[in-house]
Amino acid sequence: MNETRFRWRNRQLREHAAVIDGSSAPTKLIKNTTYLNVYLKQWMTGHIWLYEDRIIYTGKELPSNTDGTEIIEGKDSYIVPGYIEPHAHPFQLYNPQSLAEYAAEAGTTTLINDNLMWLFLTKKEKAFSLLEEFMNLPATMYWWARFDSQSALRDEDKEAFDVQIPDWIEHDAVIQGGELTAWPDVLHGGDEQILHWMQETKRSRKPLEAHLPGASKKTLVKMRLLGMDSEHESMTADDVMNRLEIGYQTGLRYSSIRPDLPEILQGLQEKGHTHYDHLMYTTDGSTPGFYREGLINQCVKIAIDAGVPEIDAYMMATYHPARHFGVENRVGSLNAGRVAHLNFLRDPKDPTPHSVIGKGEWVKREDESLQKETPIEWEKNGIEPLDLNWEVSDEDMQFSMPIGMEMVNDVIMRPYAIDIDASAERLSNETHEAFLMLMDREGEWMVNTLIKGFTHSLGALVSSYSNTGDLILIGKSRSDMKKAFKRMNEIGGGIVLVNEGEILFELPLPLGGVMSELPLKELIVEENRLKECLHEHGSSFTDPVYTLLFLSSMHLPYIRITPLGIMDVKKKEVLFPSIMR
Repeated sequence: MNETRFRWRNRQLREHAAVIDGSSAPTKLIKNTTYLNVYLKQWMTGHIWLYEDRIIYTGKELPSNTDGTEIIEGKDSYIVPGYIEPHAHPFQLYNPQSLAEYAAEAGTTTLINDNLMWLFLTKKEKAFSLLEEFMNLPATMYWWARFDSQSALRDEDKEAFDVQIPDWIEHDAVIQGGELTAWPDVLHGGDEQILHWMQETKRSRKPLEAHLPGASKKTLVKMRLLGMDSEHESMTADDVMNRLEIGYQTGLRYSSIRPDLPEILQGLQEKGHTHYDHLMYTTDGSTPGFYREGLINQCVKIAIDAGVPEIDAYMMATYHPARHFGVENRVGSLNAGRVAHLNFLRDPKDPTPHSVIGKGEWVKREDESLQKETPIEWEKNGIEPLDLNWEVSDEDMQFSMPIGMEMVNDVIMRPYAIDIDASAERLSNETHEAFLMLMDREGEWMVNTLIKGFTHSLGALVSSYSNTGDLILIGKSRSDMKKAFKRMNEIGGGIVLVNEGEILFELPLPLGGVMSELPLKELIVEENRLKECLHEHGSSFTDPVYTLLFLSSMHLPYIRITPLGIMDVKKKEVLFPSIMR
């Protein structure tokens, strides 16, 4: 079945209808269960018939033909639709496959995914081939169409990025445009190209998602007029109310960098808010360790504990996002004709399922994983280990920049005046300053400066994981940085830590130098090792993966290191340009 493409074949449709007539038997029958009907907003009792990957019937009737049917006793379970993550970034060290498999076990069986890394890592046709392969995963995988890179690219790279966008907009696995982090360019900078892509997305009857942290009501209204339909950057209950008042579908965020959901829900309760139809949850691409307890199931539990009525709490995780994206005929409910995503709960107050059916197959049963291995043709589709044919030299390590980047938190950087001697082989451990380099993956250019606040004693961290797929080198020691770079290349890309010539930690990222092949449970352990190692060397922040990802991201204040050079975010000005090698 090619279900992401919104259709079953005629033959399959005839088979489905034949189950109702009794000329064919359902493949699974869940008897005597309590299930959530989102259209009536009621818990109901009855039976659920499945045929392969589709729900055939829910109600009081039993099938007349059960020849070969797997019969499941459901009297001790409450069944709800599989949860939907409406805003996934499936590249935060994990990959789309490992995220989908892990998410499904905790009940999140539909993900709407960022396509950003495909625009950097492989050709468009090969990316589309991967999208086809992801249809074989237990979770339903939909995608966004990005309009901007989040960074400032060199002309040739921007052209290669932009030329792909129209075909992504038209692709039928893509169900929204955005998220639009470059909204200031559209609203204030007169970017007609992005505005055109926005209108093309609307012409395709797909919603647009904004990225408007801290936006005033005036800005929210203007962006709504330009076509934006949803927004997920609320940090307070007042932010949520402002967005709802203007008419946005509003995401409530619970992520590793912004775990705002409990406070938002408490604020909404205090305001007496009772209308949840235009709200949904998101974990917004959290780093691996945040997912120890699952994805959207965590959000539902927080909502129930905050006093949100149970059915509303579940509908924010299921039907409301499905309706918003125009896929309610496919996912988000347990009604006839939907994809067979079912979560079996022991109690409605506990949204973490003991058993999960994804696309009609057992993903987990009585807390035991039953997932089948899904082979993905990564290398065939251009996602290969890193193999650089160049090295970092002493000549590359010139740090004469007068302006450095000081960490305010994990992701916000402000400029500061460098007043130390940066010509030393190793910077003193008396300061929190370290060398910082962003280097082109092809070795053509580099940007060198200092970063303050990342470490007080670590010799080197080298990472091929970044927002643009370029290489990040941070450290106190030039020789350690060269050794870490060499080791990073030997393992096919990844994150390597070195101090005084000793390799302290390495995490291979063989999928394009950006993603791990490890199952997410194992990756959570490795990420924690990374954090512990950095903490031992003076890191005072909590999310180094986000730090690496966002060093070059132009949607965050105040200063960034980008392929064009050191840039002032607000003015969009290059303060110090990159240097050709």
